[in-house]
Amino acid sequence: MDLDTIKDKIIFIQGQQVILDTDVAELYGIETRRVNEAVKNNPDKFPEGYIVHLTNSEFEDLRSKFSTAKFSKVRVAPKGFSERGLYMIATILKSPKATETTIAIIETFAKVRELSRNIAGLQRQEDKGIRQSMLQKSGEIIADIISNDFETTGTETTVELNFALLSVKHTVKRKPKPKK
Repeated sequence: MDLDTIKDKIIFIQGQQVILDTDVAELYGIETRRVNEAVKNNPDKFPEGYIVHLTNSEFEDLRSKFSTAKFSKVRVAPKGFSERGLYMIATILKSPKATETTIAIIETFAKVRELSRNIAGLQRQEDKGIRQSMLQKSGEIIADIISNDFETTGTETTVELNFALLSVKHTVKRKPKPKK
């Protein structure tokens, strides 16, 4: 399971990053109704904040954004699983694929959180050496999230100061990993 597959399934709903029940089912290789049965049969394991119930307008917005038939036969608004909800569903769904998928999901969310912390820290950091290191780390995280089939061959950071404007450009040079 690669990070890119999971990253594409994370959406922002009601102020949270979530993965829809249909995508959770796809990632785990099961039917959506099995995911929803697990939630229904274990309500005590999904307190508030673990699952986001989409409103009808949010559901209609999703339908308009996805031009595919993804929601064409769906009559009930999907559920969105927060990171905590995904951990909990992983304790219920038991299979080698579920374990592999859960690890990949946890890694993806962790990288997104780390990137967010790095970017927030960049704004407060005044030491150029530390800022350079943080920029490099951010670039590596972004590259990792985008694709893990490449290896970093070098990085380059340019800082431009034009009176009241500070511009930072960070380039990560990557090439495909050699085949084994």
